[in-house]
Amino acid sequence: MSLQLGRMSRLLHRFGTCLMVALICISCSNGDDSDIGKEPAVLSIDGVSALGQHTLTVYKTPSCSCCQAWVDHVKHAGFGTDVVNQDTVAHIKDHFGVPAAARSCHTAISDSNYVFEGHVPAKYIAEFLSAPIAGAKGLIVPAMPLGSPGMEVDDKFQPYTVYALKENGGLVVFAEVSSYQQQF
Repeated sequence: MSLQLGRMSRLLHRFGTCLMVALICISCSNGDDSDIGKEPAVLSIDGVSALGQHTLTVYKTPSCSCCQAWVDHVKHAGFGTDVVNQDTVAHIKDHFGVPAAARSCHTAISDSNYVFEGHVPAKYIAEFLSAPIAGAKGLIVPAMPLGSPGMEVDDKFQPYTVYALKENGGLVVFAEVSSYQQQF
């Protein structure tokens, strides 16, 4: 009997987690025009706004609104985007060596073949592409932190870490994001 209760508890926990993520995804596209989610008109690095030369191919599922909000974020920052909607994107993550414990809802591949997993701010993608780290394959923001680009919900913000994905599959800290404004 206790084994069945344990299984039921795990199933309910998984269902609750999935429901929470779905509600967050839906709410991030609610059209709220509070300050959260507003970005500078154009992202600039050292006064130069020239990100248009980079294109990201974004693999996502067609129904995820937070993924589309992230695509809008990187487009607004000057990146070109090609969106590929698929029923599942696990095979893309597998192919590029994204560790299972660090996965998020979408995966972007740059025209220079770097991987950007999850809700990585355009600011850090630009920084990485302008000076790639030796031995790194790209950047990862695991899970779906509230307040990260595409995950804006009211004025909520959850501090998070941006990791560099090393060729050997390891992760090293690239940036600690402790405030909403720090992302831009």
